[in-house]
Amino acid sequence: MSADDESFHPLGEEWEGELESMLDDTEYDSDLGMRMAEDAMRVTKGELSEAEFHEKYHDDVMEEFGEDNRPTEEAYEEAKKNAGGFAEMLKSFDGDGDESRREMMKKMGAGAAFVGLGAWGTVGDGPQQSLAAEEEHGRHTETTEESDVQWGMTIDLERCDGCLSCMQACSEENQLDQGVNWMYVMAFEDDLTSSPAPQPDVVGGQSEYNMLVRPCQHCTDAPCEKVCPTTARHTRDKDGLVLTDYDVCIGCRYCQVACPYGVNYFQWDEPDVPYEDLAKNQEADDPDEITHAEYEYGERWVDSRAPRGVMSKCTMCPSHQDGKRGDDMRGTTACEEACPPDAIQFGNVKDPKSDASQHRENPIKSRAIIDIAPLMPSPDEIDESLSEDADLESALEAVDSLDEELVSVMKAIEIYSRDGETDPGEEENNTILRQQQDILEVLEAFEQYVNLEDEATLEELRLGSGDHDDAQSRLMEYAGNPSSKFRLLDEIGTNPNITYLGQEPGPEAEQVEGPKMYEEAKYDQGDQEVNLVDKRQEILDEGTVGGLDGVSL
Repeated sequence: MSADDESFHPLGEEWEGELESMLDDTEYDSDLGMRMAEDAMRVTKGELSEAEFHEKYHDDVMEEFGEDNRPTEEAYEEAKKNAGGFAEMLKSFDGDGDESRREMMKKMGAGAAFVGLGAWGTVGDGPQQSLAAEEEHGRHTETTEESDVQWGMTIDLERCDGCLSCMQACSEENQLDQGVNWMYVMAFEDDLTSSPAPQPDVVGGQSEYNMLVRPCQHCTDAPCEKVCPTTARHTRDKDGLVLTDYDVCIGCRYCQVACPYGVNYFQWDEPDVPYEDLAKNQEADDPDEITHAEYEYGERWVDSRAPRGVMSKCTMCPSHQDGKRGDDMRGTTACEEACPPDAIQFGNVKDPKSDASQHRENPIKSRAIIDIAPLMPSPDEIDESLSEDADLESALEAVDSLDEELVSVMKAIEIYSRDGETDPGEEENNTILRQQQDILEVLEAFEQYVNLEDEATLEELRLGSGDHDDAQSRLMEYAGNPSSKFRLLDEIGTNPNITYLGQEPGPEAEQVEGPKMYEEAKYDQGDQEVNLVDKRQEILDEGTVGGLDGVSL
């Protein structure tokens, strides 16, 4: 706790108090966990170096846990000199039941919280100031070589309709217990907005509510990783995913306290789905081999539901990215695939061609592409319907699947894209550019018969003189322009890898009842129909910290 009694945690004093009470119920040093969490956030802000942080707590961590493998350069060098230690000890325990290595660890306590929103409002004014923090704070990471892959998301909050399909898909994919939600969809209101919030009367405006979709942010500079004594919480060098090694995690919950976003869960009870029933990999040579949860990267078990006594959170589906679920699943996540309004765009945020980057940098164009791509006729249909030069009106009468609005948006996309990226490349997750390419091919076929460049036709299509600005205005008219672009708590230097489009929660934001209640959302887990609930404590007497009311963010 700070000397002046002000909360160090972005989610507020009450949240901080709940976390401290949770640590008090464990066998581990509560004061140490709170102090480390506070200083881990000082590291991300650039107020304390990694070396200073490691040195400050090394003796305390050694005394409390018997080892200190926290991910700093100094700690890794020490681990190399003293190979073995805790991880090797774990490997010596085999078997199931009371004598298993999982049961040998002492664990107590509950999971992570279902929280509100206020602290996630940044102090920035618009996307430029909010997104500039990455350069200002730099990076603190144990990697020696920077990968050209960083998985992340762009989430379009103005397209989110609160259907909870993403949460259902995440639960099914990872076979989570009821009430263990690795992401949340929340409606909110604050003193900056009204609720229900008016949405633009354009394609893509899906909800009458201000929405926030909150998975793990997979921060480039993750405080949760800095406080983990065993390296169970780690960043995967090859793609930047922040994961938890279930076989090494001791359930101390220090990561839960250090997370600014409230996305960590403790698996209190035995999971509903036994290990042997975890999703099988049908692409494997042995169809009964469980590979959904285990990876070639150090043989770490980092995906699907956690064992008892272990921390877990959103993983961004590393099984997909590693091809363990089939090559066609690379570059996808379960939540993205399940989202009906295409509000979630996943991809390599370092690749300007990826869906996440395209939607982040060109949202008005990508929104239009997403919405009209399913409506496109094929070039062959154009050729079959038109055989000679025609004016716009007669051509539209001949091609049933086209109308003036659709042609107008197609032409606006073409004009707007003339000086931009059009080649999707070979990556798996560049769907938006592939759809753009298909749209341009259809438009090219149509323009073989209809001149869309003459002044009168451009005016008819509401494209003015046909320049870039006119095309931009037309796309904004059709798809809307996001009210803001932001990253949650970007100012504290964690460098989150999720960008949001839409209304940013202000400092006094509070959750309100959304368009769909959690208990109304059902999904099938095997033969069992399960309702979503908003917090685990509705299922267990001792569940997640916090609740729907009373937490000021």
